[in-house]
Amino acid sequence: MKNTSLVYIEKDGAYLMLHRNKKKNDENGSKWIGVGGKFEEKESPEDCMKREVLEETNLTITQYRYRGIVTFVSDLYETEFMHLFTASGFEGEIKECSEGDLEWIAKEDVFGLNLWEGDREFLQLLMEDAGFFSMKLVYEGDHLVDVSTHIYE
Repeated sequence: MKNTSLVYIEKDGAYLMLHRNKKKNDENGSKWIGVGGKFEEKESPEDCMKREVLEETNLTITQYRYRGIVTFVSDLYETEFMHLFTASGFEGEIKECSEGDLEWIAKEDVFGLNLWEGDREFLQLLMEDAGFFSMKLVYEGDHLVDVSTHIYE
C-alpha cells in the first residue's frame, strides 16, 4: 500500500494542471492531474504535498486546505491512499516540470481534459466546496467500476 499527496493549486478561477506526457511507463501517462507524488520516509501528508509542489513546479505553498482522502483500488496497481489538497496561496515562479507540461486551466474547462474517471468524482466535490471527504475508487484496468463517498460535515 502506498501513500501519496495531490494538490490542485488555484489562481484566478483556474487550477494548475500537469499533463503527464514526459515520463516513460507512467501509470498517469497522457492524463491531466494535479501536482503530487509518493510520500518519502517520515513525511506527513502536508510535508509530501509541499515537497512535491516545490520539486515539480518551483512554487512554495503558503496557504492550503486538506480536502479528503481517496483510496484507489485496482486490479493493475498497488492500493493507494491519496491525501487531497487545494492551495490558494503560493510564492515563486513556475519552472518546467520533468514529468509533464504545467498549465493553468479554467475550472470550467477541466472536465474537458483527459482525466481519470475517478478524478472527475473528487474534482466535482472540490468545485462544490464539499466538506472533508473519504472516497473509494475501484478500477478494473483503466475503467472505474465503483465509487463510494462519505462527506464529513
